[in-house]
Amino acid sequence: MNRPPAHPGRILKNLYLSPLGVSNTRLAETLGVSRKAISSIVNEHKSVTPEMALRLSRAFPNSSPEFWLNLQRNYDLWHTARNTQGWQQIPSLVGASADLP
Repeated sequence: MNRPPAHPGRILKNLYLSPLGVSNTRLAETLGVSRKAISSIVNEHKSVTPEMALRLSRAFPNSSPEFWLNLQRNYDLWHTARNTQGWQQIPSLVGASADLP
C-alpha cells in the first residue's frame, strides 16, 4: 500500500463532525475533554488513545472503540514502517530453534 491510511482525526472531522455540524468545542464538551485535545486529534497532531476511543464510540454510537483504535494502529504502522529501518534487520526465529540454547 503506497498511500498512507488516513489519520483518525481526518476521519473524525470529515465523516463525523462536518456532516453533523458539530464543532470541536461541542465535541469536547460532550466527551468531557478539553477543546485543545480534540483540536490536536482533528489537526492530526495527536493520536487517539484507548480512552478517547471509548469516548468517541459513546458520542458516535455507529462506531466502536475498536474502529477508532484500528484507524490509529493502521496509521501508526504505515508511518513507522516507512520512517524506521532497524526493525528490517531483525532475523526470523522461525526454523532457527537449532541455534537456541
